[in-house]
Amino acid sequence: MDKNLQNLIDNSIKWALSHLNSTAYTFMCLGFVEDALERSNSIEIFGGDSAKESADLYEAHRFKGMPPKGSFVFYDCVGVIKGITKNWGHVGLATDDGKVIHAWDKVRIDDYREIENLATAPGWDKLQYIGWVPLERILIGHCTKVYE
Repeated sequence: MDKNLQNLIDNSIKWALSHLNSTAYTFMCLGFVEDALERSNSIEIFGGDSAKESADLYEAHRFKGMPPKGSFVFYDCVGVIKGITKNWGHVGLATDDGKVIHAWDKVRIDDYREIENLATAPGWDKLQYIGWVPLERILIGHCTKVYE
C-alpha cells in the first residue's frame, strides 16, 4: 500500500479512536467518519449529504465481505430525522479484523456484521449492510488539500 494512503488511514483511525464513547456525533455518523478523515489529515472530502447518498455515490454495493482497514462501511437505515423519513443510511470506519468504529448512540466499535443487529431508535428500520468503499475511491475527485 502507498505510504501516503497508509498515513491517511492510520491518522483517521487514531482520531476516531480518540473519540470512543463520545455522544457528540449521535445521528451524525457521516460527519464522524468525514471528520476522522478530514481533521486528522488536513483535507476536505465531498461526498453525499447523508450516509446513503454517499454509499450510492461511491458505489458501496460493489464491495462486499469483510471491509479492509481504512474503508468506509455503509448500511441502509430508514428513519425519521427532524420530521423527514427516508433512507439516511449509516456509515463507519473499518479498523481491522472486521471491526468498525462508528457513531451510534455513542462512538463505539462493533463487528461489521453485528452492526445490523443494533437496536435502532423508535420508528427506525433495522440496518442492512450495503458494502464498503476503499479510501482510494473516496478520495478520487472528492478531495482537496486544505493545508500544506
